[in-house]
Amino acid sequence: MEVTDALLRRLDVASQAALEAAALLRSYRGSSLDSLDIEEKRPGDLVTVADRASEELILEMLKRHFPEDTILTEESGLQGATQGLYAWMIDPLDGTTNFAHGYPFAAVSIGLLQGREPVLGVVCDVFRGDLFRAAQGMGATRNHSPIRVSTTRELSRSLLVTGFAYDRRETLDNNYAEFCHFTHLTQGVRRGGSAALDLAYVATGQLDGYWERGLSPWDITAGIVLVREAGGKVTAYDGSPVDVYSGKLLASNGELHSAMQQELAQVRPLSVSFPMGART
Repeated sequence: MEVTDALLRRLDVASQAALEAAALLRSYRGSSLDSLDIEEKRPGDLVTVADRASEELILEMLKRHFPEDTILTEESGLQGATQGLYAWMIDPLDGTTNFAHGYPFAAVSIGLLQGREPVLGVVCDVFRGDLFRAAQGMGATRNHSPIRVSTTRELSRSLLVTGFAYDRRETLDNNYAEFCHFTHLTQGVRRGGSAALDLAYVATGQLDGYWERGLSPWDITAGIVLVREAGGKVTAYDGSPVDVYSGKLLASNGELHSAMQQELAQVRPLSVSFPMGART
């Protein structure tokens, strides 16, 4: 009961933080690229003044309510207690490139680990205002209404989603081959540009499965909990327990998991790379 109460308190605070951060981010809508003070940390990996403002808001709220917790954020790194029972994984703006270009697919993602296990997740769609939330053993909701994964059982009837890591220009393990492979097996593969929202839509059943590499723990901790609590399955590519620090995951409605796992095992990387600056 004590753990449940602790999670509930953290779920409520994280939900409020996500809603306020999303509202703050919306206040930057319509800003010019110059006024967003865009910095390119590495090719394709952007950070803006909006990211920093959102992160500052979330950090202030979490530190005020839970000073005993560890916090890891995309922009500021590790903060707070180093030996806390709980560790927050925060992406203050997942989908910065989309946001900077006014493309309406971006989210605030706040996840919580107990040890290395994801136990709580809150994702707020910046543009639509939808609030997705879940905690271990408590189910998953969108705007406080229960959500469930889809019941699709065949890859040929499925709609999948994925993404491409920032190092895709530099490595043969860039997910291009997997994207093509699944495109020919399914009704389509989407590339949204926000891992948190991709996982949220697997949880709602609007998408049937998701895989990606090159991920960070703040990208996926919240979404893992959403999918699991909505009745889905999340593992490593080979079906072993997922590690949020490994950079790879496979998520599905559960019905398609084995098939997706088998197909991923068959794919071989492309035999040619695309050097930095090459046209693709």
